Amino acid sequence: MAKEVVVESLMKSGSFWFPEGANSITNSVDGLFYFILIGSIILFVGICSTMAYFLYKYRRTEANPVATSHITHSTTLELLWTIIPLILCVIIFWWGYKDFLSMGTPPGSALEIRVIGKKWLWQFEYPKEGVKTLGELVVPVNRPIRLVMGSEDVLHSFFLPNFRIKRDVLPNRYTRLWFQAERMGNFQIFCTEYCGDGHSAMLATLRVVSEAEYQEWLHGGSGDSDEPLPELGKKLYTKNACNTCHSIDGSPSVGPTWKGMYGHKVSLDGGASVDVDDAYIKESIENPKAKIVKGFQPVMPTYAGVLREREMLAIIEYMKSL
Repeated sequence: MAKEVVVESLMKSGSFWFPEGANSITNSVDGLFYFILIGSIILFVGICSTMAYFLYKYRRTEANPVATSHITHSTTLELLWTIIPLILCVIIFWWGYKDFLSMGTPPGSALEIRVIGKKWLWQFEYPKEGVKTLGELVVPVNRPIRLVMGSEDVLHSFFLPNFRIKRDVLPNRYTRLWFQAERMGNFQIFCTEYCGDGHSAMLATLRVVSEAEYQEWLHGGSGDSDEPLPELGKKLYTKNACNTCHSIDGSPSVGPTWKGMYGHKVSLDGGASVDVDDAYIKESIENPKAKIVKGFQPVMPTYAGVLREREMLAIIEYMKSL
């Protein structure tokens, strides 16, 4: 089961080149792109047309065996093809440098959120409130957001197409990125650096909400308390990137399949075995390296402190349903 992509903001609006922008810097970034694109097309067509004209006008014929007399130079032309490209390059440099500084300097009032990339999911932490989420970044509209990003394993890359921002996420160091959403909605987050088997499923959703809704979400939970546990667990299976390593149809993957696993014994590295019950599943989610199923590598990250108790129960109930 592939992770669902938020397609509405990528496919239903925008231009041929870009999805609809939602960041405060989008118009300037797009403007520079179109300036370079249109300028390049004009220069390309102009140069090709001039070459074609000269090829025709000065072609060698029987009446004119010598196409043209020797020409040493033209000061006017030399000045034109030097000064005009210089002006264009200066404009592009100034425009790009201005946006570079703007994109690299967040306002002092920016809300700071920690981002952790790991195979194969995105984890977001709100340090002041102590809230952690997987696969979903929730921010208020019209408020600057500063992301401090790091990787727990290999090189990843955080990319928001609608916001025209991308930055590598590196192990053993922090990178930073900031944005300010100008409209509410759901927007797709991608990893754009190949990071292993589950790279294509390393997706997350940016959810931009009103300030009031953000405060309610931040202090009031996820709002799924009335949803039946198996249905919630099915959603969490995708949202928390469980699907990148665990199949639900019995097919082999990075980790053991969930199909038919609950209520049976599994063999562990070292020769022991264990019953797959509620306690074992909870331990494997919070401390996945405690008991490794035979034939699999200890690559699963810990979800301790990330899942609420009801979310833990929902995943267990969903496994039972399989």
